[in-house]
Amino acid sequence: MSLDHSDPPAAAPLVPLHCLRAAPAGPPVRTTLLTGTPVWWISRHADARQVLTDPRLDRSSLYAEDAPAVTPYPNILDTPESLLNVDGPHHQRVRRTVQRAFTPRAIARWRPWVATVVEELVEQVAAAEQPVELVTAFTRELPVAVICRLLGLDGLDRKRLSHWSEHALATTAFAPEAVQAAILEFAVFGTELVAERRRNPGEDLVSSLVRAADEDGEVPEDQVVMLTVGLVLAGHETTMTTLGNALVYLLTEDREAWRELAGSEEQAAAVAEQLLRAVPLGDATVTPGLLRRAVADVEIGGVLIRAGDVVAADVFAANHDPAVYPGAWQESLFAPPDAPHLTFGAGPHHCLGAWLARMELELALHRLAGRLPGLRLAVPVEEIAWRTGLLTRSPQSLPVAW
Repeated sequence: MSLDHSDPPAAAPLVPLHCLRAAPAGPPVRTTLLTGTPVWWISRHADARQVLTDPRLDRSSLYAEDAPAVTPYPNILDTPESLLNVDGPHHQRVRRTVQRAFTPRAIARWRPWVATVVEELVEQVAAAEQPVELVTAFTRELPVAVICRLLGLDGLDRKRLSHWSEHALATTAFAPEAVQAAILEFAVFGTELVAERRRNPGEDLVSSLVRAADEDGEVPEDQVVMLTVGLVLAGHETTMTTLGNALVYLLTEDREAWRELAGSEEQAAAVAEQLLRAVPLGDATVTPGLLRRAVADVEIGGVLIRAGDVVAADVFAANHDPAVYPGAWQESLFAPPDAPHLTFGAGPHHCLGAWLARMELELALHRLAGRLPGLRLAVPVEEIAWRTGLLTRSPQSLPVAW
């Protein structure tokens, strides 16, 4: 079976991600990865959730000696030492070192200063000469400013961070050698940062992580480093991507919703949740979903998956499963989704930064719409420049006026 997710041909102009249609949800079927490895494609919401929560399907076995190749491109997500690729009790131990900082209660304490960061950036946009390039001025700057403050990285070279991030999540954008070199540089940065915070601890998240790992005594140093690097990367990349793609939709397809976003933060929160569910982070051209490997025989959706088989949970399809989400998402934009979506995953590897991303997105949309209700694209949607050749896709630039 071939899965195209209704993506445009490679030579055709790219369409905004909200225009992509999810493949119809159905029972598990066999397809192949780009490497030629067979994979079970999982598309129904209940089945995808099972893949992400069932301990008989894990990440670490994807990197066992007998594991088949799952991606032709080196990227940071395939580092065996990363938290994403560790399972079981050890994963729980490493995750505990940082997850307390990302609980809903902890995020609520950060809300006032995150709101201040948003408002400052919005005012800078409003005071700038039009047109304003919104990626540089807002969609990238906001999550970078927030994560840098949380991690105590106020002096971080933003251009270097962008270089590391784009290479770390690359597919075809850069040569494999360049990707590996950037990931190594990123790891060296993480190693030096961990060592510096061990010598001079503060109140930032990296210092807390180092203290917790040292007190535990069983978390290897390379995993402390990879967790630190992962926080730097995940703390801004996906939020930037989601915010940029959300603005493309709101400023082109739903101007009425844009104006209504100024009504309340609660309304903005509902819109943010629907957009998180409905608009994918990328084109899914590398893998057809979130990958796991069976460590025992397991039945999914009435199909027996054998131990050793690779499965891919298609979150995009699952988030549009009509059995769970009837009707068009655009028609219920200001209502919470009918069930929890899977954009942030589920189970042991559920995204640590989910609540932070939600808060940044809803505050950004609410404050920007309230200050600039007449905001509009300054170029036709067909002329948007996209970041391509990465695991994610979002606007490279977004000229706006009002």
